[in-house]
Amino acid sequence: MTVASLIAKYDQRVPRYTSYPTAPHFSAGVTPDVHAAWLGSLPDDGALSLYLHVPFCASLCLFCACHTTVVHRLEPLVAYGKTLEAEIALVADAIGRTLPVRHIHWGGGTPTILPPAVMHAIMQRLRTRFAVQPDAEIAVEIDPRTLSDEGIDGLARMGTTRASLGVQDFEPSVQQAINRDQSLELTASCTAKLRAAGIGSINLDLIYGLPRQTTPGVIDTVTQALSLAPDRAAVFGYAHVPWMKKHQALIPEASLPGPQERFAQRQAVEDTLTGDGYQAIGLDHFARPGDSLAIAAAEGRLRRNFQGYTTDDAPTLLGLGASSIGALPGGYVQNHAGVPAWRNAVRAGSLPTARGFALSDADRLRRHVIEQVMCHMAVDLRVAAARFGADPASLMDAAPALQTMQRDGLLTWNGYALHMTPKGRPFVRAAAAAFDSYLQAGAARHSAAI
Repeated sequence: MTVASLIAKYDQRVPRYTSYPTAPHFSAGVTPDVHAAWLGSLPDDGALSLYLHVPFCASLCLFCACHTTVVHRLEPLVAYGKTLEAEIALVADAIGRTLPVRHIHWGGGTPTILPPAVMHAIMQRLRTRFAVQPDAEIAVEIDPRTLSDEGIDGLARMGTTRASLGVQDFEPSVQQAINRDQSLELTASCTAKLRAAGIGSINLDLIYGLPRQTTPGVIDTVTQALSLAPDRAAVFGYAHVPWMKKHQALIPEASLPGPQERFAQRQAVEDTLTGDGYQAIGLDHFARPGDSLAIAAAEGRLRRNFQGYTTDDAPTLLGLGASSIGALPGGYVQNHAGVPAWRNAVRAGSLPTARGFALSDADRLRRHVIEQVMCHMAVDLRVAAARFGADPASLMDAAPALQTMQRDGLLTWNGYALHMTPKGRPFVRAAAAAFDSYLQAGAARHSAAI
């Protein structure tokens, strides 16, 4: 089949599979009491990973699909930090023990919109209530346009080890279309200051499929980004979901590249990065060969969670802050998305759990299979099923879709084991979707697969 035919056939509306089942299938059946019980039953020897969500930005980027809002006053930021400290205490009390933490990820929104003193106080609360390991990775998402020198110093003092800088695109006309004015010079200055402060690991976030983007323009952006010598790059396809994020309706659909142009942009980004020595990791990450992400991929230890591809192998991810999602052995939990509802629950002394999903054994098996496909582009259903004491026959509802993809040259399939081909790698979400027993049953709408 031609590339155009493959795109037309497989550019489906399917999840990104940062979890399974995915968030649209969460329900209010998982209550604060259920969440508390799951926390109390965590194993004594189980390490934790923490995600802190800060739902505030200084301005609104039109491409954004995150839970965030624009603030220009100090008071709501300080109040949010105090409530986040209180939630940390509630979660730690529900656990009832001091468990080790190996990864902390600050996301948003723009976490560094919080005053440095507020971020420091939150980190101190974490270190008081959890056993944050000396070698723990502490990663922070950053908007270079608003990060001050004081903020950089604060990040260093709180032990930040990795900074993830939003870049998206350096082309001025694209930046105008997405309401994000950010020069290469500003980004380079921020990167240099972070490194000078001892934050040596730098990740850049890039996006293709934005309004007014072209393939030559995307190549130019990546080339400029490479001049900053990042350790990693995450390259996402723009998710145009105006039915979920109303501000995206301000982007005229006529200004968006079509499916074939999106595919060409994606391929151009990959070719440019790999041509400079970066290794392709999973679907949309790239890393230098010596980076821990590349090493984990080579050793079969790559994982996938709500932050994307990661070396984080902790069995429990605790989500803190409004809208944040946690993954526990018992299932998934999500906090109230709105800050007022989240804050009111915490002030009342209750975990701010709004909804979640209790995992069955079948869910855990399919989650593992989907993660293997997304991380390693391959899975053997016999090996996967044996790990869970299950019969691989329970997964064979995926066979018809996989056989079709095999005929189209996107993967090899022998009835139990699948391997994505180089041609099929961009279509890996379609292969993962073959194992999703909820996808057809739900009415959720997702972004394009490519």
